[in-house]
Amino acid sequence: MERIFAVWKPKGPTSHDMVDRVRRATGERRVGHAGTLDPLAEGVLVIATGQSTKLLSSIVNKEKEYIATIRLGEWSTTDDAEGNKTPVANPPRPTQEGIANILPNFVGEIDQVPPAYSAVKVAGRRAYKTARSGQTPELKPRRVIVKELKLMSYEWPNLKIKAVTGPGVYIRSLARDIGQALGTGGYIAALERVRVGDFRKDDCIPITDLVK
Repeated sequence: MERIFAVWKPKGPTSHDMVDRVRRATGERRVGHAGTLDPLAEGVLVIATGQSTKLLSSIVNKEKEYIATIRLGEWSTTDDAEGNKTPVANPPRPTQEGIANILPNFVGEIDQVPPAYSAVKVAGRRAYKTARSGQTPELKPRRVIVKELKLMSYEWPNLKIKAVTGPGVYIRSLARDIGQALGTGGYIAALERVRVGDFRKDDCIPITDLVK
């Protein structure tokens, strides 16, 4: 079985867990994925088996689309719901118009600092390992492309957006930076990746449908 397909990763398992499930279901030892999803995120995970794993690097660079819920009024150490929270004292409650005016600042080529709890390497060590040891990793901004940000709904403290991005964009960082721009703090409360390149949510194969 040598091919490329998409599965829907639920909340909970890691992307590596999903690769292991595909490996067990197909009997194929050589299995890889294109683009990690955090355990608390769900969505389209593109999988390749056999010789097709050589094509994954090109898929990683494809456009991605997310539906994200940002919780305003608090900071998180991990920039998502998993981390320790720090409430913002008397945060302003932005209007929907105010939020709509802020979002264009994060569209286009932007400089983005990855989350402290990320797999980015700093001096040869994963940032999350440094953060877990109680130290602060010195992460530098990276140039990334955000193609579209659309306000879908807003009812304090929850802000839902659609984001279309190029490779290497951290949606957790977007949530943090939008919260900073609004003066409210913010982190990712829920995240779905609904598209990777031409692979969409409706194209995903249920993991139970994979057989040897």
